Amino acid sequence: MGFLAPWFLAGMAVVGLPFWIHLLRQYRSTPHPFSSLMFFERRTQSSIKHRRLRYLLLLSLRLLLLIFMALAFANPYVTRTVSSSGGRKNLVIAVDNSFSMRYADHMARAKQEARKAVSNLNPGERGQVLAVGARIQYLTQPVEDADQLKAAIEAIQPSDSRSSYGEFARALRTMSQLSKMPLEVHFVSDMQKSSLPPAFTDLRLNADTNLVYHSVADSKEPNWMVESVTAPGKIYNPKKVHVQAVIAGVNTEAAKRTVSLALDGKVLDTKSVDVPAGGRATVEFLSLESPYGFHKAEIRIEPSDSLKEDDRFAFAVERADPRPVLFLHGAGQHRDELYYRAALESVSEAGFVLEPLAVDQAANQSLSKYAFVILSDVNSLPVGFENSLRAYVNGGGSLLVALGTSSAALDHVPVSNEKVQGTGYSGREGDRFQVVASADAEHPSLRRANKLDGVQFYQIVRVDPGQSRVIARLTNQAPLLLEKQVGEGRVLVFASTFDNVANDFPLHSSFVPFVEETARYLGGQHDRSTNVAVDSYVELRTAKEQGASVDVTDPDGKHPLSLKEAATAQSFQFDREGFYEIRRANGRHEMMAAHADRLESDLTQISKETLESWKNTGRGVDNAPASNDPGNPGKTWSLWRYALLLVLILAIIESLIASRYLGVEKEAA
Repeated sequence: MGFLAPWFLAGMAVVGLPFWIHLLRQYRSTPHPFSSLMFFERRTQSSIKHRRLRYLLLLSLRLLLLIFMALAFANPYVTRTVSSSGGRKNLVIAVDNSFSMRYADHMARAKQEARKAVSNLNPGERGQVLAVGARIQYLTQPVEDADQLKAAIEAIQPSDSRSSYGEFARALRTMSQLSKMPLEVHFVSDMQKSSLPPAFTDLRLNADTNLVYHSVADSKEPNWMVESVTAPGKIYNPKKVHVQAVIAGVNTEAAKRTVSLALDGKVLDTKSVDVPAGGRATVEFLSLESPYGFHKAEIRIEPSDSLKEDDRFAFAVERADPRPVLFLHGAGQHRDELYYRAALESVSEAGFVLEPLAVDQAANQSLSKYAFVILSDVNSLPVGFENSLRAYVNGGGSLLVALGTSSAALDHVPVSNEKVQGTGYSGREGDRFQVVASADAEHPSLRRANKLDGVQFYQIVRVDPGQSRVIARLTNQAPLLLEKQVGEGRVLVFASTFDNVANDFPLHSSFVPFVEETARYLGGQHDRSTNVAVDSYVELRTAKEQGASVDVTDPDGKHPLSLKEAATAQSFQFDREGFYEIRRANGRHEMMAAHADRLESDLTQISKETLESWKNTGRGVDNAPASNDPGNPGKTWSLWRYALLLVLILAIIESLIASRYLGVEKEAA
C-alpha cells in the first residue's frame, strides 16, 4: 500500500479539535439567591473536575470523520501483482523506426530489445509487431507464432519520418477497444522529447493497457546537423544569389566545422565556421553558379558524426530567365510605367522583366507567355481584346488593374466586370486627402507594405465591390484594393494610379514591397517552396485539371503513382529524403527536395517522471509508482473513492447522533 500525496496525512493533526471541543464544554450551575456574600472568603475554584469527556460515541465519529478526510486527500493505493497465468493478454511489441533511430547503433539495439520482449508471449496468447513513425505500421496480425514476430522485427528499417507518440497512444486505445483484452505493450525507442504531442492528454492509455518502455539511447548524446537552408527556388542571376545555412549542435562542445556548398555532386565553395557549445552558427554563400534547368544542390558539414544523414541538407534550384510582364498604358502615358519599373528592378532576384506597350497596339498580342498583365489607367480596349484578357485569366492568368482619371470613363472594370461609379476627389473644401482606414495585413500584397500607412490619396475611382473581396478601404469607406477570382485566375484592382499624381504612394517605403509582393502573388511565385519536410504534401492538380494525368518521379527514378492515381490523385506525400520531379497536368515541370524534419535531430530524451506518468495513465492512477518488471506487471487500485464514501457515511451518522445529544441537553436545560 502507498500514498500518492502523503503530505495530506498531516491533516490528521486536526483530530485534536473534537477533544478540545468536548473538554471545554461549558459547565453550567444553577444559581441560588443569597442575602450577602461579604462574609465569605474569595477564592478560585478549580474546574478540572468538570472537564470530563462525554458522548464518547459522538467523539469517536468526529475523529474518524477527520481521519478519513485526510486519507481521501492523501489518495492511498494498493498495488497487486497480476499473474500472467491468471488471464490472457495481447502482447504488443512496438519499435520506433523514425529518422532519429539512424543514430549510431540505435536500431540494432532496438531489435535486440524487441526480440527479448517476444519471450513474454505465453502459450495460447497472441502478439503483434508495430513500427512507430509519423504513422503506425502494423507489421503483423495478432499471431501466436513467436518466430513470425521475430521475423517482422528483423525486417524493420529506420525511415526518414518523424515519430509521433500521440499517434502511437491513439493506436493503442483503438487496439484495446477492438480486442476487448488487456494489452501488454513493450515500446522500444530512443524516447525523444520532440516526439511528444502538445497536450499530455493525447498520451492517455486505456485502463487495461500496461506500457513497458525500453530506451536504447544514452543520456545527452551529441549530434551535429545542418538545421536549415535558405535559398531561392529559382536563379535568374547567379552572381546575386545568397544561400544561407544554419549549423547547430545538440549536447555538443564548442567546435569548428567545415561547411560546403555542392551542386549536382560538385563542391562549389567551402567555408569554416565556429559553432558554440550546444548552439548554432550561420554560414552564407554569395553566389551559386549553375547552368539553365533544374539542379540538385546540397549543404554539407564535415566531419560527419553518429547521425550522418542530417549532416547534409538537400535543396532544389532552377536556373531560368526572368518572366515577362505586360504593362499596358494609354498613349503618351509613361509616368506610371516609370515608377513601377523602378520599383520592380530594385528588387534583387525578382524574376520579372517589364514589357510596356500602348493599349491600342495590343489587339493581336499573345498573352500566354506573360507572368501577369497590368492595365494602367486605360480608357478603352481594342475590339476583342477584353475577351482575350478574360480567356487568359480564366485559364489561370492574373490581371492587375490600376484605375485613374482615364479609366473613370469606363462603365465597368475590365474582366472582373465590377461597376465603375465615378471619380472621387479630395478638395480644399473638405478632407484634402484620404488614407487607408482598414486593410487585410495577411493578404500577400500587403504583407510587407505596413497597410500602406501614411500614404495620401487625393483621387480615386469609386468601384462597386459587387462579388469582389475588399482588401483595403480608405477613411471615406471607398474600396482601394479589391480581388476577384475569375475562372482559374484572379483580378486585382487598385482604385488609384502609380504615377505620383493621384497619390504620393511611389514616394513611400511601402511602394517597393507592395510592387514586389503583388508581382510574386500574381506571377504564381507566392507560398510555393521547392524544399519541404518529409511527410508533407504537395498539391498535384487544380479543380479544372480533374482527370488529367500527373507524373511523379521519386529519388530512385521510379514512378510511385499508378495510372489510376496519376489521373485522380489530388496530392502526393513525400515519404523519404531526396529529389522528386513532378510533371503537372498543365505541362509545368518542377523539382522538389525533401529533407527529414530537424526536430528528429534533437536527441534530448523525455524525463523519467513524464514516462512514468504516461505509463500510469493505463493504470487509472496518475503518478503511481509501479514495477518495471515485464515478467511481473503490477496493477494499481486507488482507494480514495472508498475513503470519501466512508466520510459521507460518517458525516450522516454524526449528524444524527449529534442531533440526539443536543436535543437531550436542550430538554434538560
